Amino acid sequence: MSTQAKISYGGDEISEQAIHDYLAAHPDFFENHASLLTSLHLQHASGDAISLVERQVSVLRQKDLKLEKQLKELIGLARANDLLAAKIHELTLQLLAAADLKSTIVALEVGMRSGFNVDQAVLVIFGDPGAFDDINGGRFFRVIEKSDEALNPFRTFLSGSSARCGQIRDTQMHFLFQETAGEIGSVALVPLSGESSIGFLAIGSADANRFHPGMSIDFLTRLGDLVAGALKRY
Repeated sequence: MSTQAKISYGGDEISEQAIHDYLAAHPDFFENHASLLTSLHLQHASGDAISLVERQVSVLRQKDLKLEKQLKELIGLARANDLLAAKIHELTLQLLAAADLKSTIVALEVGMRSGFNVDQAVLVIFGDPGAFDDINGGRFFRVIEKSDEALNPFRTFLSGSSARCGQIRDTQMHFLFQETAGEIGSVALVPLSGESSIGFLAIGSADANRFHPGMSIDFLTRLGDLVAGALKRY
């Protein structure tokens, strides 16, 4: 059974809850009794007694600092989104200007390396490797039959339709980045079209925190749609 503190005044006892409820029901009380604000004192965190007005100012200042921090974070996020949108726009123009599949792959590789400043990227296309003998994409471009056993470690990802970010298995890492796998700290796997029907784009970063499961994948989804649309032309 809970008990409420009592305050004695003029021989009568008033509960603190009753005072609380009265002030809550009459928020303009101190406007009508302004002199009370400077006469009431509260214990400050430092141990000194301060007036209610000073306490309110302190609380408001702390709220202002919190709001200012939140505003700076929102501004920073907005600027980052604007920068990403500009990069997507530039990559779109480069892909539209590509005249064939080979120049499309080159434009994508250059755009990923210079425009998006990624450490490693691999474009995996499903198909007959022999049909792409005229395209030398180096480590960036990989053609493989979708039924190839080398893709078994990716089956769960390939059965889905959304990007995945974070740490990946060693077998996946070595398949994608081969001898440079040890330099990669985090990875984003981006499906090209629904359930990776065309293939997928793997983006590797040396920063272990750049790609993580809790991050937004909106940008990566748009990137996947853009790349898929460009490749479908051929």
